Amino acid sequence: MIIPIRCYSCGKPIAHLWSKFLEMTNNREKDVKESLDKLGLKRYCCRSHFMGHIDLLQEVGKFKKD
Repeated sequence: MIIPIRCYSCGKPIAHLWSKFLEMTNNREKDVKESLDKLGLKRYCCRSHFMGHIDLLQEVGKFKKD
């Protein structure tokens, strides 16, 4: 739902890069590979968090806990 603070595999902090990644990819400034390279994400475990993340926070927020 929310991008993790650290990579689960290697422990590198990655959450601070999420907003920059969204800006680069939403503006079509760069493709995903170039964006990840520019942000310095070289390991496949860190890259997989960004490529496989689906932001579901808006969807989950619709449901109330009783």
